[in-house]
Amino acid sequence: MSRFLRSLFGQVVAALLLGILVGIVWPGFASQLKPLGDGFIKLIKMVIAPLVFGVVVHGVVGAGDLKKVGRVGVKAIVYFEVVTTIALCLGLIMAHLFQPGAGMNIDPANLDAKALSSYKEHVHEVTGTVDFLMRIIPSTVTDAFTKGDILQVLLFAILFGAGLCLLGERGRPVANFIGVTTDVLFKVIGFIVRLAPLGVFGAIAFTVGKYGVASLQQLGYLVALFYVSVIVFVVGVLGTIMWLAGFSLFKFLAYLREELMIVLGTASSDSVLPQVMRKLEHMGIKDSTVGLVIPTGYSFNLDAFSIYLTLAAVFIAQATNVQLSETDLLVVLGVALLTSKGAHGVPGSAIVVLAATLSAVPVIPVIGLVLVLSVDWFMGMARALGNLIGNCVATVIIAVWEGDIDRAQANRVLNGDRSVSGEDALDREQPELHQVPSAR
Repeated sequence: MSRFLRSLFGQVVAALLLGILVGIVWPGFASQLKPLGDGFIKLIKMVIAPLVFGVVVHGVVGAGDLKKVGRVGVKAIVYFEVVTTIALCLGLIMAHLFQPGAGMNIDPANLDAKALSSYKEHVHEVTGTVDFLMRIIPSTVTDAFTKGDILQVLLFAILFGAGLCLLGERGRPVANFIGVTTDVLFKVIGFIVRLAPLGVFGAIAFTVGKYGVASLQQLGYLVALFYVSVIVFVVGVLGTIMWLAGFSLFKFLAYLREELMIVLGTASSDSVLPQVMRKLEHMGIKDSTVGLVIPTGYSFNLDAFSIYLTLAAVFIAQATNVQLSETDLLVVLGVALLTSKGAHGVPGSAIVVLAATLSAVPVIPVIGLVLVLSVDWFMGMARALGNLIGNCVATVIIAVWEGDIDRAQANRVLNGDRSVSGEDALDREQPELHQVPSAR
């Protein structure tokens, strides 16, 4: 037991259970602990933009061949589109089969529109393909970093990496400097991650203390159905994909257990982005592939978020007695496929993107979003978990597709070989994992 509690995984589990207990016993006190969770996430986000820049630039330079970078990018986008479309369809199917909103008989006129006022101003940020594409381009380079918009940082990093790659030996000093800076940022992340149990404790205690179990009574069926849908997708769809690639999903999840527990507690996949990238590299995947796929996936491969969009949209229609035709369902599917790509970096992204999706389907009252506001945090935990797992699986698949994975190393790590797994080994190997090759 003492060994378990000394591990980060054990500490996070203990913090999770303690947070639930405090939230139930002292809800008033627990509701004031939100800054602990928010502070932890802010510390992580503080270094994510420069870290993503460094990792992506290193990935482009490390690939050495811009054709390879383009090939990996195209394969990743194709994979993302196929898998997120499956997720969107699963949300529609689950909503149709289990009818989570049937019988609620909600009159939209009786819903409080004020609850949505803080989200409406951001709807334009995710509506329309042109608006989405224009939002990817930062006003200035520094603006992308100060706002922490990963898509904008990603665009500049790819362009910068391509330019650096074309410089050849002349660009090597800059590449080495970026590589060393990235190593320093990974060390900083290592310090911050030790605070994960505190962040998880604060976030969970606040959630239970403020909302309690009673908040789930009316909408509990929707929340439960969403969790089941995410599990079905992860085990059924992603499990099958991993099996076809020659790996066990369950061993893979066990390998990422610490990161998954942190995400469960904080409801944010951003909080573990650097650690996940290190672990995937340690598993035997080339850092150039990890550096290109993971940051891109954070904006383009939101599997659980896609399930949420279609499931929630149909739920609102059912709850407000709106009969959706097959055409309406296809419109929901098509619009969600576009709006889901604009989720990352938008304040209140789940509600905002859902509002943007419903705005394109006039028969569904947008005011119905009020129904899911009270349980959005609970659903957010499953969204973050599903999105993270989906991105990690995507990285493995693209690496297999490209031949950028050492299968022997991956199998040893997933089978728990202590000589190649564990935090100590990762700490020892970190400089080698992020060593910048000569620019070519």
